[in-house]
Amino acid sequence: MNEQEHISPIEQCVIDFVRDLRKSKHLSQDDIGNIIGKSKSFIGNIESMNNRAKYNLTHINLLADYFNLSPRDFLPEKVILKKDKNKKKF
Repeated sequence: MNEQEHISPIEQCVIDFVRDLRKSKHLSQDDIGNIIGKSKSFIGNIESMNNRAKYNLTHINLLADYFNLSPRDFLPEKVILKKDKNKKKF
């Protein structure tokens, strides 16, 4: 099974938001790691398409505080669902 399959669409949205924010502020992966108390390699694993690492709510909260944003800013406006043809609706 591909490791990337373990990242849900909403998790990928958060990862993309943080990576884009990091780049727009000219920050390194090490800088983001320092903000959330993790290593540069942890951030690299999050941004890698071949790894299951992801941000959690505590990370989002710390990043929101640092960038003077709301944690809501890290999430999409609308629901993001991965379509699964085998799932039954109840």
